[in-house]
Amino acid sequence: MSADFTFCTVQYDSGDWDSAPLVPANLIDSVARYTSIRVAPTGVSVPLGSRDIFRYPLAYLTGHLPVRFTDLERRTLREYCDRGGLLFVDDHNHDVDGVFHKTCTDEIARAVGPMKELSNAHPLFNSFFTFEDGPPATSHELNGWGDNLIHKHLQAVLHGDRIAVLYSNKDYSSEWGYHPDNKRFMSVDNTKFGVNVVVYALTR
Repeated sequence: MSADFTFCTVQYDSGDWDSAPLVPANLIDSVARYTSIRVAPTGVSVPLGSRDIFRYPLAYLTGHLPVRFTDLERRTLREYCDRGGLLFVDDHNHDVDGVFHKTCTDEIARAVGPMKELSNAHPLFNSFFTFEDGPPATSHELNGWGDNLIHKHLQAVLHGDRIAVLYSNKDYSSEWGYHPDNKRFMSVDNTKFGVNVVVYALTR
């Protein structure tokens, strides 16, 4: 039986693309746990400049360090988004003054288009679980780490009503970076918003 969804982590030539190695297994577990989606038991890492990325409707990109896309990476990302792919970018620094944020947002604007604030009433926040107040806060925001801000909105590049790039300063990469077995110790599973991102990418 083939999978409906395979978690895809984007490799890019600059920076530390593999800074959140536990996130894929954790979100794979959550998709399997909460939905009827047939999910591949392991994720894949795909170079941004490779046409293999077109096989995956959702691609996850994170890091701490400066991001500089090559011309090939920029062209491939533009085509990926034009063809219906969704790139989910999470700032592992959770810092609007940090080098990842400044350089990655510049590169996204060059490749795909400028980002704008995503309404907290967007269908993304009801695609599976309901998040009435928009994107859930992370412990890093609440503890005053990073830029000492609670980001009440995500950013996005929209193609019509469809999210082509979803961008987070909330550091979900740290929030979700634990072994899935540890979910049993949590009163609320903080990966549920990740399930919404997956479901939205597969059904929009």
